[in-house]
Parts: sequence; C-alpha cells; structure tokens
Amino acid sequence: MKPEIHPNYYPTAVVTCACGNTFMTGSTRPTLRVEICSNCHPFYTGQQRIVDTAGQVERFNRRFGIARER
Repeated sequence: MKPEIHPNYYPTAVVTCACGNTFMTGSTRPTLRVEICSNCHPFYTGQQRIVDTAGQVERFNRRFGIARER
C-alpha cells in the first residue's frame, strides 16, 4: 500500500438520524447524518407511514372511492 493516499478511518463515527436516534459505526467521516434508520423505518417498527406529496394520496382515494380510515 502506498502511504498517505488512503482516507482516515474513524472507528467510532457517530451516526445521527432525523428521528433523533444516534449510534456509532466505523466510517471515513467522523459524523454522519441520515434520514431514516432502523429505529424509525416502517419495516422494523411495523408502522406504515404514507408520505403525501401535494395531496396525491387523497386524490387517489377520492377517485377510487376508498373511505378514509381514522
């Protein structure tokens, strides 16, 4: 291996999720920010979240007559 061409490795890099969860991992950056993690991902939590972009979900439900659940 050639010296001084590889990035620094941080074995205790802190990962911060948008939900507020933090954990440590190894990385070439000392801190990482992510939008989703295993603490808030629907697959791991069992909760389904629908992200509505400009009312598209409501428009779909009205078009096909699907009653809104509460």
